[in-house]
Amino acid sequence: MPRIRPWSGAVLIGPLLLTGCTGWMPRLPELPRLPGQPERGNVRISDAGPTPPLQPSNNVIVDAVAKVGPAVVRIDTTKRVINPLGGLFGRGPTIQEQQGQGSGFITRSDGVLLTNAHVVDGASEVSVTLPDGRSFTGKVLGSDPLTDVAVVKVVATDLPVAPLGDSAKLRPGEWAIAIGNPLGLDNTVTAGIISAIQRTNAVGEGQRVPYIQTDAAVNPGNSGGPLINDRGQVIGINTAIRQAPGAGLSFAVPINVAKQIAAQIIERGYASHPYIGVRLQALTPQLAREINATTDQCRLPEVNGVVVVDVMQGSPAAKGGLKACDLIESVGGRKVRNPSEVQLAVDQGRVGEPLDVVVRRGSGTSSLEIRPAELPRQD
Repeated sequence: MPRIRPWSGAVLIGPLLLTGCTGWMPRLPELPRLPGQPERGNVRISDAGPTPPLQPSNNVIVDAVAKVGPAVVRIDTTKRVINPLGGLFGRGPTIQEQQGQGSGFITRSDGVLLTNAHVVDGASEVSVTLPDGRSFTGKVLGSDPLTDVAVVKVVATDLPVAPLGDSAKLRPGEWAIAIGNPLGLDNTVTAGIISAIQRTNAVGEGQRVPYIQTDAAVNPGNSGGPLINDRGQVIGINTAIRQAPGAGLSFAVPINVAKQIAAQIIERGYASHPYIGVRLQALTPQLAREINATTDQCRLPEVNGVVVVDVMQGSPAAKGGLKACDLIESVGGRKVRNPSEVQLAVDQGRVGEPLDVVVRRGSGTSSLEIRPAELPRQD
């Protein structure tokens, strides 16, 4: 890039000649002072009166962040992965390290914190940094990929904790405040409202989480951080975003679900999920007409609902008498309208305990007793 040499002489700007030496410069004539104009150096710029001192404001977002913010942490992870080309023709090391970052929040003063399972998944090293600058090595006590909840422990005492709220009491339109470390920017606060609750189709059918939907800005790095209400209570764990033209949509795991999963992880290192062993299909009047016209196996009512497509052999559903072509109306006393609601209702049951399932079969209705089994864990 060419270098610009400073001139030692004069620079012409408009009609005036400015020089770099200390010699003569042209002197402009003084303008006459107008009547009433103050003396030079005493010019008044504004007629406004003095501003009274600011009083402390009752900003609910500021107050809420002040309660939870000290307990929100940054989580840095290192994952060691095998390079399939490592050592072959000099294409890098056999083992490579991948760096990751997310958020979390402390729930117990002795160093227990919650985050997303995908934040710490496969991590060989976990580092936890508090807003006050303290840093600790974290140990993953366990994680549950089905709900995307994980528990991390650090060796410490007297840590700040985030108060936990009750996600069952949420209503659309309430304040929703996200705190986390998006894109490496620590302690970032964004705010919006709760757009919807019990969102069962946020990340596809058959999910086990009734997500909280918000319009608070969430980006990579926010994962695992808290979603809080205007009272400074954690109501969810920020976990997923969906990009859309004009705006993004964010989703959080309800804190009641997270507490249930975390309690199991702390107690035994993993979370247990019940299952009954069926394949389901959302039914519409149009689909019912097509099925009735093309097969004699099922005679389905032309309604919206959930139909059993297949029952696994030897499964709890098979043992309980559930059959293909059954239309599921309720599970555990809860009306169901789609496969996700069936999954969520089953997940509210307990392994080995009876679960009432009401089905429409042919022209009649049957009440079945099914005892869910424990879903095999994926190692």
